[in-house]
Amino acid sequence: MNALPVIAAVDGSDDSLRALDWAADDARRRGAALRVVHVRQYAAWTQPGVLVAGLPEADDDPVLVEVRGHLDDRADLPSTEYVALEGVSAAVLPELGTSAQLLVLGSRGRGGFASLLLGSNGMAAARDAECPVVVVPRPGREVHDELPAEPGPRVVVGLQVDSPDEATLSFAFAEAALRGARLQVIAAYAWPVQTWATAGELVPPAMDQDVIENETWTLAEGFLAPYRAEHPDVRADALAAPGDAAGHLVAASKDADLVVVGRHRRRLLAPARMLGSVTQAVLLHAASPVAVVPPAAGEV
Repeated sequence: MNALPVIAAVDGSDDSLRALDWAADDARRRGAALRVVHVRQYAAWTQPGVLVAGLPEADDDPVLVEVRGHLDDRADLPSTEYVALEGVSAAVLPELGTSAQLLVLGSRGRGGFASLLLGSNGMAAARDAECPVVVVPRPGREVHDELPAEPGPRVVVGLQVDSPDEATLSFAFAEAALRGARLQVIAAYAWPVQTWATAGELVPPAMDQDVIENETWTLAEGFLAPYRAEHPDVRADALAAPGDAAGHLVAASKDADLVVVGRHRRRLLAPARMLGSVTQAVLLHAASPVAVVPPAAGEV
């Protein structure tokens, strides 16, 4: 079993308290300890991004005192520790991923602009942390399109059949198993496929959509086979859907327990870490918590 803790980043905001509750539940399911971390903006004598533990002590940190009170009534609370750090949150939070099996935070912290759907700390952690990052949104996000879904616990994961992400699929199956949830696997394919003959003239697609959809579904089923064997109690349903992958994942997020997406792999001409357009769109608009999973070691 992974001995690393689940880390919840808190700042006293309602968003971070919702994330804390989510993290406590997930730590309990995993049989992991819960580490609650408050990052104060660095003082004048410290360097940005440098972790300075114990300034102030956790027992004297008003945010952590408030958080302790928030958790006092939970009978099922896992082993919990409280840590106060100083530094720039957007730099410190991703560094916590090296000592966590999961990092959880709210979609926007106390200092965020009200117009932002996702704060800079959440974006930085999702992009840079070494462990999976879960961002818990504010309640009430509207999803205008819906995908048909059976009632009951459900985890959603996106699958690119042309470049399947093993780390993302493995995390999604494991999380579904922990929750006793069904796994909804969405494999999007481009449609309509358009080509240009001459300037301004579109050529109708020569391919049959049913054929492409069936091929996409067949590839998805093949990729899922080893994970089904590893998690025989998880029911995984593959859906091949035309068009925008982000739109389908956001639509599926309504009433879902979790949506799982992969972080963008580094490329030769873009060596910096990136989230990718689909992942960013899902983080900004999904109604459920979103887990962003980094590539496996050696693929980052």
